[in-house]
Amino acid sequence: MDLAPNEEQQAILDAVESLLGQRAGAARAIELDRLGEADADLQAELDQSGFLDIALDDEMGFLEAVLVVEAISQAGGLVTAGASALVAPGVAGESLPGPVALMQAGDKGPVRYAAQARTLLVDAGDEAFRVEIEPGAFEVVTSNVMFPLGRAVGELPDGDSLGAGSGALLRNWWRVALAAEMVGAMQAALDVTVEFVTGRRQFGRAIGSFQAVQHRLATCAVLVEGSRWLVREAAFRGAPPEAAATAAGHAAAAAGRLFEETQQLTGAMGYTREHDLHVWSMRLQALRLELGGAGEHRRAAARARWLDGGSGA
Repeated sequence: MDLAPNEEQQAILDAVESLLGQRAGAARAIELDRLGEADADLQAELDQSGFLDIALDDEMGFLEAVLVVEAISQAGGLVTAGASALVAPGVAGESLPGPVALMQAGDKGPVRYAAQARTLLVDAGDEAFRVEIEPGAFEVVTSNVMFPLGRAVGELPDGDSLGAGSGALLRNWWRVALAAEMVGAMQAALDVTVEFVTGRRQFGRAIGSFQAVQHRLATCAVLVEGSRWLVREAAFRGAPPEAAATAAGHAAAAAGRLFEETQQLTGAMGYTREHDLHVWSMRLQALRLELGGAGEHRRAAARARWLDGGSGA
């Protein structure tokens, strides 16, 4: 199985990266975070260009959608890339009005993009529900994770059931989407850190020339690459429970390691909002804990392998 981008997939990547180079980036993300907003303009442009519907294209599919989600996350785009491009097509079989937010039934904590969302996909156990969000249904929650967050201000409508078994399907694609977003954010955090240690000097030498630093960066690179190929395989295979949970579990654990290493190697400069590393390293903290974190993803993988025979999670 060769999951490296072919000529057509590379053309898609080049096109979306060109758009993101003009419309996204660290400076844009920092400004939107200061305002507590998502990037409505970028979301609309990605949607109009067809990048968020690519999984439904007859000649493309979910592997191409993962490539797009990785690229958007790596560029720091504040849009519901994973939910719109992977989860909605995967569980509903169609494009849904965006932004699209994801939450678990009964969750009282803040939900990514909920205050800006038009559509909410709710994991309610066996079933998943599609809920149309009215303005004001969620209040904005201030945070330091470089994502806009929202908390429900009252009871949400029941919405429309997506059918028996749709809850497990939602969780599978949610895990794939999380892993893809983590891959993009990890790669960006690693790139920023490599640039920093290449320019930062100590004892008359760039600190990136020290072997101990190189070994730590190499370990990070291996973790990112492992996560990248696991999520691409899971998407290519249609998010089977074990593959989806394995990809998410590996990526979540890797994200924790990447957060620690990139912060330490930059002298914790990534904790400050003024440093570009903050855009991606703080997102990793939110992404790696979503949907139960690495522990729950690993338990889901074990259930799929040993209890459900690969049929559920």
